[in-house]
Amino acid sequence: MILGPYPLACILPPDMLERLILNGSQDQREWALRTLARDNSLRSLRAQNVALRVQSSRPLPVHVGVDGVPNRTIFDCGSTEDLRSARRVRGEGDKATGDVAVDEAYEGLDATYRLYWEAYERDSIDGEGMPLNGYVHYGRDYDNAFWDSQEMVFGDGDGQVFERFTISIDVIGHELTHGVTEDEAQLLYQGQSGALNESISDVFGSLVKQHSLGQKADEADWLIGSGLIKDAPGQALRSMKAPGTAYDHPLLGKDQQPATMSGYVVTNSDNGGVHTNSGIPNHAFYLAATKIGGNAWETAGTIWYETLRDPRLRPTARFRTFARATLRAAQRLGHDATSSEYQAVQDAWRQVGIAV
Repeated sequence: MILGPYPLACILPPDMLERLILNGSQDQREWALRTLARDNSLRSLRAQNVALRVQSSRPLPVHVGVDGVPNRTIFDCGSTEDLRSARRVRGEGDKATGDVAVDEAYEGLDATYRLYWEAYERDSIDGEGMPLNGYVHYGRDYDNAFWDSQEMVFGDGDGQVFERFTISIDVIGHELTHGVTEDEAQLLYQGQSGALNESISDVFGSLVKQHSLGQKADEADWLIGSGLIKDAPGQALRSMKAPGTAYDHPLLGKDQQPATMSGYVVTNSDNGGVHTNSGIPNHAFYLAATKIGGNAWETAGTIWYETLRDPRLRPTARFRTFARATLRAAQRLGHDATSSEYQAVQDAWRQVGIAV
């Protein structure tokens, strides 16, 4: 059951929007300010809705479906911010509409469902066949995408700095994975546990893309949000292979993610730097997956997935706690301390400055 006091999880970190406010044109500053203001309003509304659901005795809806088959519905917000009045435009099994955002959202929801079902036998986000609803064309010039514990919402971007937020399949996988984390580990969205929350979404977002493309670990680009930054080929929001190199943009500045604990950023912004410091566990996964080789969603992905499901993993887990939990998971999966898989995971954490 997905239910908890979790803040709105957006793909775009606030510091990128803040730099756009400082460096952009008047129009660009207004778009960024509106997006930040809307994100803050949505966070407040979500907290209120969570409290109401906790107090309510009304039972949660029962999911009706077939194991291994997603239940997708895409809605068109028509450039408004009212999800309840959005128009249903494509349901499960319907033909493509020709609206690129609608069809990208539909395919991205399927790719995410397929990874979790085919690799981990997980039936949708909650493991119980939860319907997957996507809302596109949200707001005007809205520069973000988010998961609100119930559905996925995509802005169209401003068209000058950011493209539509359905353009990257890993973004869709990233946001839906926040729902998996809410359902399993319930990692608090603050400090190191919050950075782990973001990192897990990046890990499985990247695996969604790799799985859909049939790529092995050494064939993947390990970029999150490639194609989102307009007219910036090769740039993305984050790089798991080389944190700190994803983008260098005249308006957005330079990627600030550290790859190791020596660069850990202490800050009060962005819930303690959850989007920034996630680069450290991101890089650990990349190192482990490429060292193990083959399909990253298989051995390395399964170890991370089983770690997420470990009942001993606390919501306040820090990096070292999570790292040790990955080694326990590796052993449970049959990789003892002398195995190459176990040693690859252990060495990956050591390389990013976390002794386990």
